[in-house]
Amino acid sequence: MSEARPEAVAAEADAAEAPPAELRTAEPSHVEAPAADETPVTPDPVLLQAREQARAALEEITEADTIGAEDGFEAHDAHVLTLFFDCRMAGYPGWRWAATLARVDADAPVTVLEVELLPGADAVTAPEWVPWSERLAQYRETQAKQAAEGTSESDDDSAELAELREDDAAEDDLLDNDFSDFDDEIDGVDVDDLDDAEDAEDEDEDDADDSDGSDDSEDDEAEDLTDESDDTELFDDSDDEEE
Repeated sequence: MSEARPEAVAAEADAAEAPPAELRTAEPSHVEAPAADETPVTPDPVLLQAREQARAALEEITEADTIGAEDGFEAHDAHVLTLFFDCRMAGYPGWRWAATLARVDADAPVTVLEVELLPGADAVTAPEWVPWSERLAQYRETQAKQAAEGTSESDDDSAELAELREDDAAEDDLLDNDFSDFDDEIDGVDVDDLDDAEDAEDEDEDDADDSDGSDDSEDDEAEDLTDESDDTELFDDSDDEEE
């Protein structure tokens, strides 16, 4: 039995590890696409001369005084082009009137395909349309942010209110301290007893005033009676003299 050569064994191992032929991928081939025809379109001279026809078509959708001077053209095909005119309407700076003209062939008459108002390079236009799904997402995000900010603000307000209440309670404690228990006594003397004594003195003075007033009234009455008796005696003496 002959021994296998090392070269043959290595070749067989390489063949076993190699992928099947159907699984092998060919290297991509770089094939250049044919260049597009970039030859500029030559405008139809007949269409270029049809400016009055283009203005007449525009006057069907706007006033004649809103159509300004010519503002160039754009050739779309050999027999299709668009003529532009300045727009003089207020509120439309940079906009242009456009009239698209065409001919079927070189012998066909000029036909107006379309007239419209288009924005120019410096025109003021509306912002780009945003789908409602994106608008709602932005709205929800804004609402959530505002709600979070409102919650934090309410927490801050609650904390400030709690601090104010604590300060008020501390002030009340200072006003209601233990010294209020000794307000009724000064130097060991009961203030209430002093008040009662003063009230009693005031009552005695009032009674004395009342008694003085009654004595004065009695004296006044006695004096009045004396005066009346004197007058009676005078009248009696005068009557005796006349007789």
